[in-house]
Amino acid sequence: MKTDNRMVKSGHFGRYGKFLLYVVVVVLINLVGVTLFGRFDLTANRIYSLSPVSKVVVATLSEPLTFKVFFSPNLPAPYNGVERYVHDLLEEYALAGNKYFNYQFYNTGGEDEAAARNQEMARSYGIQPVQIRAIEQDEVKFQKAYMGLVIIHGDLVETIPAVSTTDGLEYKLTTAIRRMNNKISRFLALPEKVKVELFLSSSLEQVGPYLNLDKLETLPESVRALVERLNRQLYNRLEFTFYDPAKDADAAKKALAGQIMELKWKDFTNRQGQLIPGDHGYAGLTISFADRRQDLHLISAVKVPIFGTRYMLTSPEELEVMLNGAIEDVVGINEKIGYLSGHGCLPLAAGMSMPGQPQGDAANNFNSLLSQEYAPELVTLDDAASLAGIRTLIVARPTEKFSDYELYLLDQFLLQGNNLALFYDPFQEKMPPQNMMMMGQGPSYVPVATGLEKLLAHYGVNVGKAYVMDQECFKQQLPQAQGGGERAIYFAPLLENRNINKDFPFIKNIKGLVMIKAAPLTLSQDKLTAAQIRASELFSSSERSWLMADHINLNPMQMQPPVESSRFARQVLAYLLEGSFTSSFAGLPLPEKAVADEAEGAAEESKEKAAAEGKPLAALVGEGGLESRGGRLDKGKPGRLIVVGSADILRDNIVDEGGATPNAQLLMNMLDYLNDRQDLAVLRSKTQSFNPLVDIAPESRSLIKGANLVGLPLLVILAGLVAWMRRGARRRKLRQMFAAKV
Repeated sequence: MKTDNRMVKSGHFGRYGKFLLYVVVVVLINLVGVTLFGRFDLTANRIYSLSPVSKVVVATLSEPLTFKVFFSPNLPAPYNGVERYVHDLLEEYALAGNKYFNYQFYNTGGEDEAAARNQEMARSYGIQPVQIRAIEQDEVKFQKAYMGLVIIHGDLVETIPAVSTTDGLEYKLTTAIRRMNNKISRFLALPEKVKVELFLSSSLEQVGPYLNLDKLETLPESVRALVERLNRQLYNRLEFTFYDPAKDADAAKKALAGQIMELKWKDFTNRQGQLIPGDHGYAGLTISFADRRQDLHLISAVKVPIFGTRYMLTSPEELEVMLNGAIEDVVGINEKIGYLSGHGCLPLAAGMSMPGQPQGDAANNFNSLLSQEYAPELVTLDDAASLAGIRTLIVARPTEKFSDYELYLLDQFLLQGNNLALFYDPFQEKMPPQNMMMMGQGPSYVPVATGLEKLLAHYGVNVGKAYVMDQECFKQQLPQAQGGGERAIYFAPLLENRNINKDFPFIKNIKGLVMIKAAPLTLSQDKLTAAQIRASELFSSSERSWLMADHINLNPMQMQPPVESSRFARQVLAYLLEGSFTSSFAGLPLPEKAVADEAEGAAEESKEKAAAEGKPLAALVGEGGLESRGGRLDKGKPGRLIVVGSADILRDNIVDEGGATPNAQLLMNMLDYLNDRQDLAVLRSKTQSFNPLVDIAPESRSLIKGANLVGLPLLVILAGLVAWMRRGARRRKLRQMFAAKV
């Protein structure tokens, strides 16, 4: 009996001891979890994990950046989840950031003095309480709550007054931090200096007066003074070097290898009868940092009617703009993006509409989204200086003809290692007179011939003179007065996930798109192969699409799919071309710059004077005694060209103001890719509001439905049988054990 009591006591102690041990272990695990924790993100796009670009942005801060977050306590669902997400997101920023990143939450609830101060602080930053809806005890109630944050970086302050959803929040915060981490911060963190190298041969001074290039001897000091002035603004991160290739053989070799502009001339006699011996010289400016480089021309050659080829020296004002833009570009902080105005292009804003165009004919929402990430700048093609500092140029729906000189500028812009985004419409829509519209006459569509078609064809892309129709298209809901139901809008193809190229990260997360009045694109593979250009299809229509080419009539009531199956074919609607393009003007004379007004308005005396001063030069040109090399490129640096067969996708009826739709994200992602910001493009489309279900064949749907109806109950029955058999086996084993003891 004593032995039995001890055994009972020992058993009770063992149970209590285990329980106490478990409690101690749980407490210790929770204490460790306070400071040492981790989590696994199993979502497809890792939407609950900090993106690599976000980690880099906060890790490279060079000045203090502070988040001040204002949230009311005890928020109802789903807003309490938003507050938790903001807290977790900022915690991850803090873990990835350096010592300059910090954040603080302010409680704006209650009636005490501290809450009143926090509310006043929130209002001072422009954060006002918003009205939210809460459901309590089966009643809908409304309450006011603070849900905003402010970002402070140096003297810059950016406010997000209402954070009511987690969608795209990381993208908004990361882009805001990156935007505020401005030029000065970037330059302070540079590991090395930006090199500014001037190549100017002193031999050019003897022919400068005859080429309209005066004061060449003072140019080195002028450029040096300009660089020193910029250097003071950029915390002494520029390094200037002047080379005279006429006196330095190594500098001449470097200028030749760098394709610096070279002028060569033969012997000629000036007006005073003096012999000017033949020679050559270099003139150019290079800006380089790490593996990036920009070249600026100090001398430009322009072919002008009547006067012939004229050489002009870049003005100090133009040079300062070009130099500043080139420095920003090589360092990687150039946020400017060009948008071509004129030529009948789609206006970027309603106030920019051309005479005769409706005010609604504009890309207002696209302009708003573009302005949030870049500094859009309207550019013209007057001369090369108009494109200074522009790395990516958008050309949207041109309808008027480009001159050869303007096409030459676009060609050279691309060959200099820049990027072009062309949104093309092969037809110009013309509305009928008001009286004809009242009689039911619709618009007419006139084919356009701008000259860009020839330029694109040289690069290897052909734009078809047709619109793509597709049976997989947008369906318009008809009102009951018209019988209800749906009407197919065949000229608005819906592009499914399978027709979108997933090889590029910037478009990988886009699950569907809608096109409007899209032209088919084809490639000239022989030209692409010869130029070693890589062409990639971005998206296309379905296999049930066809072309409307001869007579364009986009009245949905008068459109029907073709009867012949042979007319159906998949059509590519966008291409991306990458590589070193060859010039469309290679081997051709320099195109003339149109200066008709100046030529007609010039007095005869001015003409005679100009002709007399340019006589030695004219003789040289006529006899082939003057030639230049390096001022124009026949083979370019690596650049990118995106051609989209639709310009209507930029309009407000397709691009939403908030930029949440797949079409809006696609446009911004393409521009980010052209500007080497692919990481931000991936971050923008990290969360997708449009996630269509995978289209499954009817047989597969029946099989899955049957498995759900029959398979799941069978699995439950099978699991029950297994449990019953295991329990029976356990009972039999216990009987055998007790039978053996007896």
